[in-house]
Amino acid sequence: MNQDGIWLSILDYANVKKTSISTIRRSIKAGHIKHKEENGKYFIWTKEIAVEKVELSLKLENEFLKRRNRELEEEINDLKMLLQVYESSIHQDQLPPLPEIEL
Repeated sequence: MNQDGIWLSILDYANVKKTSISTIRRSIKAGHIKHKEENGKYFIWTKEIAVEKVELSLKLENEFLKRRNRELEEEINDLKMLLQVYESSIHQDQLPPLPEIEL
């Protein structure tokens, strides 16, 4: 086997190829993509023609960070809304209990 490539999970492969996970699964089922199965998870062999390993790693990390950033922005918006509720209830002399927040 030529070692000019790497095994990627379906999600990572879909991110790199900018296609949907369901399209990748259909391609696996049809036998169009070289793949292997380990513990019920599929991995796809991809040759690094235009993308070097470092660039590929950075692309995947970038996608992860974008997703995490969206999650954190949603959490910040929720906390802002909660703060408004607490501040408005100060004027009514009734404070609702503070929720437990994991850091």
